[in-house]
Amino acid sequence: MKYKYRLIVLGNLGSLSNKVIDLFYKKIEELKLERDYFKIINHGNFNTEYSGNQPAFAIYFGDENGSFKDLTITETLIKDGTLILPVYYTENSFSDEIPKILENQNGLLYDATKDIKIVNLALEAFELLRSSRKVFVSYKRSESSSVAIQLYEALERNNFDVFLDTHSIKPGEPFQEELWHRMTDCDVIVLLNTPKFLESYWCTEEIAEASAKQIGIIQLVWPNHKLEAMAHVCLPKQLQNTDFENGVFNDENTSKLTEVFINDLVKEVESLRARNLASRQDNLITEFTNYANKHGKKINLQPERFISEELDNGKRRIFIPSVGVPQSVNCNQSEEIIKEIKDFEVDSVHLIYDDLRIRNKWLNHLDWLNGYLKVQTIKKQNFDEWLEKN
Repeated sequence: MKYKYRLIVLGNLGSLSNKVIDLFYKKIEELKLERDYFKIINHGNFNTEYSGNQPAFAIYFGDENGSFKDLTITETLIKDGTLILPVYYTENSFSDEIPKILENQNGLLYDATKDIKIVNLALEAFELLRSSRKVFVSYKRSESSSVAIQLYEALERNNFDVFLDTHSIKPGEPFQEELWHRMTDCDVIVLLNTPKFLESYWCTEEIAEASAKQIGIIQLVWPNHKLEAMAHVCLPKQLQNTDFENGVFNDENTSKLTEVFINDLVKEVESLRARNLASRQDNLITEFTNYANKHGKKINLQPERFISEELDNGKRRIFIPSVGVPQSVNCNQSEEIIKEIKDFEVDSVHLIYDDLRIRNKWLNHLDWLNGYLKVQTIKKQNFDEWLEKN
């Protein structure tokens, strides 16, 4: 592969940087990308392996004693416009633990819960994960409102865009239509499985919708309540009294999960988010590929997880799977991706997506965009018809 993704690690390297690199490769495997597409760069191989015209993301690990390394390399990266994430360790000590050359960068205060977040930031920079980080909290108001709000606040603090029905739907919006639309666009569902959760019609509908869309679910099962039959679509976590502050788990207004449990849950959400993206991409790719083969198309799945079609004129059509609700920015990003693929003479670019439960007003907007943007969208329900006619 001529062009590789460069993950650059600088500064105070050791057990922490090694742990992040190991987790990075683990996530690459979950996304079904090959290790050969990536190159780890440090001060030892920077001069031979770094090139400013290839996608790169740098992590600068700070030093609690102010002994800063790799400053010349860091200066080169800044001049090249490379994204750099400074990692520091003590609250309010950014300027003491990170070199002055990075003082204008947005740093990350490290603790053990941040490993997955660091890796996902790198994957997002390479556009291998969606930069939007959307989580849907499913719960029964009469049983777990206080915990739902606690999760909303904790996930927001960790830069997730959290959907909670009482906080996220504007007055005047069609409630159920908007709820399904927002669920379609989320990466993970955190489900609060309280004793009477499945007695609610809408709660059971949310489970069915999540299953149909293949959205990953973390199911928190309340104490003294058993796992339900639908748990095979979920990552279940059986809660104990000790997971709640003061052991109080059955008060809808005052029950709260412990800080330790919340921190662990945030890590689980980060992890499931990466795995779920690959699964939903697989579903789109498989369905599109099956229809393409049905109509005799010469297609190939490329290492970067897009589909190319060989045309008789020697050019190629490109099909890029988009998870969730496509935005105009997805179309623009797709154009940029194709510009980087120098080996292809591209005839046209198409964004393929699952239109199930996306609001009609948004589908109409996407159809309208097709008249103005180079990148065209194709709905999953239209795959068969589109491939037959084109």
